[in-house]
Amino acid sequence: MTFDRYGSDVLADFSRRPARRPVASQEAQTGLVVEDVASDFCGSVTHVEGKMVELEDRHGRRRMFPLGGGFLYEGTPVILVAPAAQSAKPRAARTASGSFKAPDARARVALASRIFVEGRHDAELVEKVWGDDLRSEAVVVEYLEGVDHLAEVLKDFAPTAERRVGVLVDHLVSGSKESRIADTVMRSQKPGSVLIVGHPYVDVWQSVKPGRLGLTAWPVVPRSIEWKHGICEALGWPHADQADIAAAWQRILGRVRTYTDLEPELLGRVEQLIDFVTAPGETTTATATQNGDR
Repeated sequence: MTFDRYGSDVLADFSRRPARRPVASQEAQTGLVVEDVASDFCGSVTHVEGKMVELEDRHGRRRMFPLGGGFLYEGTPVILVAPAAQSAKPRAARTASGSFKAPDARARVALASRIFVEGRHDAELVEKVWGDDLRSEAVVVEYLEGVDHLAEVLKDFAPTAERRVGVLVDHLVSGSKESRIADTVMRSQKPGSVLIVGHPYVDVWQSVKPGRLGLTAWPVVPRSIEWKHGICEALGWPHADQADIAAAWQRILGRVRTYTDLEPELLGRVEQLIDFVTAPGETTTATATQNGDR
């Protein structure tokens, strides 16, 4: 009798083994929570762009992944696919500010009232998040190129209770230069004609949640350094000239998609201004500082 040191043929009963179950497809619907197996990144679907899906984890960090295999849904492997076109009655669309989008309408004549912001970056951020709402209300946003010009601009504009002006100011906190300018301007205006509000941040850049840029907090910049240059230097971004600063802002602005990407201290103030310049019979005369409500 011969002893078979290698045992029986390990492939002899291969055909009798159960077939592998196919991996199910799962539509990448907004809010679906999945895990990327390769990176262990777990988050909810925020949107699908072409063949890519964006996930946001519980800390607010966002990452893009290619659609397809390599995901777990409730612990089970799935193949993420783009959502199918909705054949049912479509849900009411929302704007980037979170409000319901009004049906398309004919162009409207702009209101006599205006909203002024400090600079170009402020205007671009307001346009990106509230642009649909502002066009629906026929409100025009202009920028001052610095709050130092506010008194001069208001003198030329000559606001009244029927031709109101709302102003958004950076760093409107007690004792700041901006606060002193705002107080002086408000004392010279007619009741119900001007509302000045602000947020606590040195610059509107800080109103973007740091997590959207992969940061836990915005860097602290010494007062001796120009703030935007200091931020770029701390983050390792080019900052030699204004073109570098503009490119940095576009990088930041590109991470903003909806109001959820912004701090509440800015959100409440912008909506307060929109209400002020569009609501009839407004009589508010006080300068409002930041308070974080929404």
